[in-house]
Amino acid sequence: MFNINLTLVDFENDSGNQLESKPHFLQTKFWANFKCLHGWKNLFFQGSSYLGDFYVSVLIRSFAKKFSIAYIPLGVTFSSLVEEGFHYNSIEYVNFLNEFAEELKTQLPKNTFCIRIDPPIDFYSLEAKNDFLKVLKSVQREITPALTDIQPPDTVILNLTKSEDDLLSDMKQKWRYNIRLAEKKGVTIEKCGPEAIEDFYEIFTETATRDGIAVHGKNYYKSLLELSSKNTEKAEVSLFVAKHEGDVLSGIITLFTETEAVYLYGASSNKKRNLMATYLLQWEAIKQAKAFGSKSYDFYGIPPENDENHPMYGLYRFKTGFGGDECIIHRIGSLDIPVKKGIYKLYSLAEKLRAFYYKKVKKIFIQKKKK
Repeated sequence: MFNINLTLVDFENDSGNQLESKPHFLQTKFWANFKCLHGWKNLFFQGSSYLGDFYVSVLIRSFAKKFSIAYIPLGVTFSSLVEEGFHYNSIEYVNFLNEFAEELKTQLPKNTFCIRIDPPIDFYSLEAKNDFLKVLKSVQREITPALTDIQPPDTVILNLTKSEDDLLSDMKQKWRYNIRLAEKKGVTIEKCGPEAIEDFYEIFTETATRDGIAVHGKNYYKSLLELSSKNTEKAEVSLFVAKHEGDVLSGIITLFTETEAVYLYGASSNKKRNLMATYLLQWEAIKQAKAFGSKSYDFYGIPPENDENHPMYGLYRFKTGFGGDECIIHRIGSLDIPVKKGIYKLYSLAEKLRAFYYKKVKKIFIQKKKK
């Protein structure tokens, strides 16, 4: 139907055409190289179809050398489109992904039990997203929503093409006040590299314990910063740390490219929270991203709606308060195409149990400790 052709590309010696298409950071060589440091393998394809040409990075993770899952983060996107009026948030695109997966199967390890895709299907309202998922379930039997999402499906994005004055004026008044307060109280922001990972990781684990979230080992974040220092692509990963009188109060790890800036990881100490260091920290990162040339700042993950009863409502309020509430994006999340259905069912069950532990059980233990 779509006449898809895939060609495996030498990832390290590609001529650079992929960079010209300006993919999402999760589809870059840089991100694939980073994931390969932590147990993943990468296949990079150049493709063509009647819809248009595309490049796609496929990450592969093996389990006990017996089974593999193929994962495509924020792809497939077209570097050139042939069909006029095409939209990613269409059933036509989902049908394309299904046919693409069939073609991809022939070039994956034989023990692959699932192809998981986080497609770039964006909606600006939950109603539109949910309506689309209903239609998807009725017309597409081969693709099923994953039980857990890999990337945050809901996010808020700040437009960095505005002036700094306009960015400040678009913030909620309390946010501007908190930025000035932190400055007045002597909070300072430092832009760091791998050498500051100890300071960051200490408050990161403190944050994880407080909020009941899972984190990687320290080397995971350190290697990301180290790889950035050797990176030849137009991407920069930085660690910003907020300090006051020698105390590390908060830290964030960001990624800047010429198209987007992304707030990847954040941590805050229980110390001196009245100094509002996190507000000044974000504002400094936003200014640095703008100076780098990024066109947008992705806060990378919020609850799906403005609901005071949501356990992460504070996160929603904090991130949207910087002015990005004019651009809240709802993606459909991870889609699975099972290849070996028996193994896929067992893997899905294990994922569901793990998610239940971190979202429910672990948080109950934390709440009891606080009491």
